[in-house]
Amino acid sequence: MESILLVEDDPMLGRALTSALGQEGWRVVHCMDAECARTALVDHAFIAVLLDLGLPGASGLEVLSTMRQRYDPTPVMIITARDQLSDRVRGLDAGADDYIVKPFQRDEMLARLRAVLRRSTGNVTPLLRWRDLEIDPAARTVSRRGARVGLAANEFRILLTLFEAKGRVLSRDQLQDRLYGGDAEVGSNTVAVYVHQLRRKLGEDVVVTELGFGYRVGDER
Repeated sequence: MESILLVEDDPMLGRALTSALGQEGWRVVHCMDAECARTALVDHAFIAVLLDLGLPGASGLEVLSTMRQRYDPTPVMIITARDQLSDRVRGLDAGADDYIVKPFQRDEMLARLRAVLRRSTGNVTPLLRWRDLEIDPAARTVSRRGARVGLAANEFRILLTLFEAKGRVLSRDQLQDRLYGGDAEVGSNTVAVYVHQLRRKLGEDVVVTELGFGYRVGDER
C-alpha cells in the first residue's frame, strides 16, 4: 500500500485527514511536529507529503527546505491557515507542489492531491547509467543486468548522491549531511554501513573508497 506523510499538529484535523486519505486507499503516517516529519522522511518512502506550516519546534518550510536540499523529489502539498499571498509564494518557491488554505473541503483537497500525484508521475527525469547499472531517480528504482534491486531509502539516497557527483569524491560528512541534515546526531559509521549494504547488493565495484577522503562511484571500465 502506498504511503502518504501527513504533518499536522491539530489532532482533530489530523484524524479527519487520516480517515479521508485512508478511505482513498492510502496508508497514512501522521506526524505532529517537524522532528517526527524529518525522521519519517529519512526512514520511509512516501508518494506525497501533506505539510502544515505552523509546527512545534520548527516550521513546515524548514522541513520542506531540508527535503529539497537532500534532492528528495517527493511531491509536497502545503496545508495551512496562512492565506497571505506572500506565504503562498514562499511555500511554492521553497519547493512545494501545491498549496491549500484551511478550512478546505475534503473533496477539493483530495482532487488537488491527485493532481499533484499525476504531475509528479508525468515528470521526465533522465535515467542514470553506469556499466550495467541503471538508476531511475523519479521512480526511485535501481536495476543491474536488467534485474530490479531492492534498496532501503537511505541506501538509494547515498547511491543517487554519489552518481550525481559524477565521479567526485564525497566525504562521509557530506553524505551524512545529505541524509540527515546538519543538525542530526548519528553514529560515525552510519554511512559506512550503507555503503557496505550497497556493495553487497550491487557489487563491490559500484562504490570506491578513497582512504582518508571519502567515497565515489567506481570507474566506468
